[in-house]
Amino acid sequence: MSTSAAAGSLAQQLLDAQVAFHLDRLSGDRLAAKVADLAQDALDAAGQHAIGDLVEVQAVKDIVTRALGTVPGSAAVSGFVELATEVLADGPAEPYPLGELVDRDQVAGLLDEVLALTPALERGLERLTASPLVGTMASRFMARIVGEVLQANKAVADKVPGLGSLMSFGTSAASRVMGAADKQFEGLIGDTMGKGGTFAVRRLNRIVVETLRDPTTREAVLQVWDLAAAQPVSGLGEEAREELSGVVTAGHELLVTTLAHEQVARLGEVVVDGFFERFGGYTPTELLDELDLSREHLVADLVRIAPGVVDALRETGDLERLLREQLEPFYASAEVRDLLG
Repeated sequence: MSTSAAAGSLAQQLLDAQVAFHLDRLSGDRLAAKVADLAQDALDAAGQHAIGDLVEVQAVKDIVTRALGTVPGSAAVSGFVELATEVLADGPAEPYPLGELVDRDQVAGLLDEVLALTPALERGLERLTASPLVGTMASRFMARIVGEVLQANKAVADKVPGLGSLMSFGTSAASRVMGAADKQFEGLIGDTMGKGGTFAVRRLNRIVVETLRDPTTREAVLQVWDLAAAQPVSGLGEEAREELSGVVTAGHELLVTTLAHEQVARLGEVVVDGFFERFGGYTPTELLDELDLSREHLVADLVRIAPGVVDALRETGDLERLLREQLEPFYASAEVRDLLG
């Protein structure tokens, strides 16, 4: 046998021995110990460097931009959306009161914060006055409310001798303004519809805001919550599944289109910049502490997951193939042949 052939044979034997060595280390109890050691060593090594030094900011921005444009519309996310719809429709296996899931004090705290936003709501509602259609809608709404009040008063007045006919006259006059389809009302407003619509919107806005500021509103909402909290959490049913399907699909499509927009990508870049500005000086270990993630739990989770993955690869022969593909180029290199020759 020539020297070159002998060197090649020895290289192959060394390759086989090293592959067998690693396969042995990745089996049984040795696998758990090896994964734990690798995880601990990786965390120890990375813990000596700031995140900003380990990761390039622009690379993260590119990843976030690509993910926003591709992930939401992927088949996997579509599957998750369908799964969420099914879960809502089917509900839990064993119904339980909603009050056991959500704390009442936290609901009250959230309600207080929402009700405190009435100034911001008022500013937002004021912007609605610029829409002619909103003005028309508000005018019709107010007209219907007035019409209902008049009808209710007439029903009471009919029970009082002599008052019913007077009330009928007032209602008849008012009907000329309102009308069943509010056409008379719109005709009376005529050229001043824009101004009248603006007044109606502002009046409606005031009613909404003052209602939210009323202390009774808070108690009413909490009373409704107490009633809902006593009800068991259950599925929405097959009918609701069909009704929700179209809404969920339309919402998902809207989300996919929006997240793929250039402006959202820029917003994602701003978030990445903000993250590195705040946490870029932290080491990975320090960031885990900030996230209240235990290093021991993280390592334990990796040790728990690894055996299933490795065993599946071993059974199919992929583990040995992957090891061999990574090691073989080294033993087939000219440098190793020269050393062995």
